[in-house]
Amino acid sequence: MRIASAFVSISLALPLVLAACGGGDGDADPFDTLQDCYDDHHNEESLSVQEAIVVCCIDHPIAGVKPSCETTQAACVTHVDAELDPSVSLSDIQAACTEYVDNL
Repeated sequence: MRIASAFVSISLALPLVLAACGGGDGDADPFDTLQDCYDDHHNEESLSVQEAIVVCCIDHPIAGVKPSCETTQAACVTHVDAELDPSVSLSDIQAACTEYVDNL
């Protein structure tokens, strides 16, 4: 009986603990554009260029779409290159898209 009571208590408390500790997508703020997301993660949070792209593509809804950077490496490169300002190098975009597709 004790084990059953403990199990019920844990099963009721677990969702509350996860919500309080940020479990799930609680931190996945939506962005209107990939550029807005990239600027936030690269310029404000100081993530590398590649990390910022991957985080934005996987973790954040961009214009309501998540994951937001297509489903193949080539399509991702085309999409990200068109969405980000020209200061982001094509080699960084290619590397980020490779990692993104590997983590889909």
